[in-house]
Amino acid sequence: MAKVKITETVLRDGHQSLIATRMKTEEMLPILETMDQVGYHALEMWGGATFDACLRFLNEDPWERLRTIRKNIKNTKLQMLLRGQNLLGYKHYADDVVEEFVKKALANGIDIIRVFDALNDPRNLSMAIETIKKEGGIAQAAMSYTISPVHTNEVFTNLALEFQDMGADSICIKDMAGLLDPYNTYTLVKEMKKKVKVPIEIHTHATSGLGSMTLLKAVEAGADIIDTAISPFGEGTSQPSTEPMVAALRGTEWDTGLDMDKLNEVAEYFKPIREKYISEGLLDPKLMGVDINTLIYQVPGGMLSNLVSQLKQQNAMDKFEEVLKEVPRVREDLGYPPLVTPTSQIVGTQAVLNVLAGERYKMIPNEVKQLVRGMYGKTTVPIKEEIVKKIIGDEKQITVRPADLIEPELEKTKKEIAKYVEQDEDVLTRAMFPQPAIEFFKYRNAKRYKIDESLLNEEDMVYPV
Repeated sequence: MAKVKITETVLRDGHQSLIATRMKTEEMLPILETMDQVGYHALEMWGGATFDACLRFLNEDPWERLRTIRKNIKNTKLQMLLRGQNLLGYKHYADDVVEEFVKKALANGIDIIRVFDALNDPRNLSMAIETIKKEGGIAQAAMSYTISPVHTNEVFTNLALEFQDMGADSICIKDMAGLLDPYNTYTLVKEMKKKVKVPIEIHTHATSGLGSMTLLKAVEAGADIIDTAISPFGEGTSQPSTEPMVAALRGTEWDTGLDMDKLNEVAEYFKPIREKYISEGLLDPKLMGVDINTLIYQVPGGMLSNLVSQLKQQNAMDKFEEVLKEVPRVREDLGYPPLVTPTSQIVGTQAVLNVLAGERYKMIPNEVKQLVRGMYGKTTVPIKEEIVKKIIGDEKQITVRPADLIEPELEKTKKEIAKYVEQDEDVLTRAMFPQPAIEFFKYRNAKRYKIDESLLNEEDMVYPV
């Protein structure tokens, strides 16, 4: 059996899971050369929430972060996470935007693009995968792993085969909530390896306390690549730590071959950065513990804290248990969507409203209606007729790929921001994050020309010559 490969997540999911994606590019730079010498399969360092956080909180150009890291990483593949037709935003975008975004991500230095969809609807991955292949990138199709009466190992294996037929170079079992357990993972990977020809990668979170054991059993079953985070940003709601996994596999047929001395250098570098974020209050020690509620309620940690926050706002924390029991009922009503952005928010909010109103579906948010209409894609099982009727009345559900209903957006966006554009990529930034993009362009402009940015507004912003 070939050696197991490791994808390091500290530059993306490691800090996204623990410090709300607040690590700055300047904090990454000094250690990049060392990380490049470890022998990793890939560094996951872009996508997910990094783009949004760069603009909104760090006053950084996410494209510049990508280019800078690429300059410093010569030997290791760079990987990003893409939400299929949602790209890095929170809604479906037109095909022309998806195509252009993928082209620019690859042109600026990304090698591997991991593409997933919240509903596991392959149609929402098709444009991204097609473009990645056309542009010479590596397309990894990821399935959002979840547990429900209808999500069997057979369903996931068939999905992997469908992704493979679409041209995926590898398959990722993406367990965003930490629901994978060691022995079922072993069975699932074994079944997939019998039928799937491309490499299989496992992504999980240590939230439930099962993460390292799950990765170990996945490796024994034949998984080709596993995701880990260097120890200062590993465990808790992040990925299992890199060094213990490397040590556990050393000397076995699965030996990763990673340089432990270099790994130690990387860990030592990130320790003071972790301490800094603890002292600033961004890294909550609670996130480092084991949260068995993940397994009891099958609700991701982020969704649990979101439910608590909604109930506190309504002074209704006494309804917490009731809401947790309502979540699986709503999920069943809505065709068992995996609980990941944005479906976790959609299901959670409806569960809260059902409990607070004392009547199910008395109040229905627009997002729930859109989900039932089919605007997010196809659910694992069809939504029952009586639920469809209750939520959207006699409206017809759509059966086409949702993006087929979206008009091209790129040219319109180009015209809208013509006077702000410094690089082609700015158009994509604006398309995904309209307001944060303008705020960032104002900041960038003011900084460059040493102008007081508070004196600029969107209408009169011009570039001094």
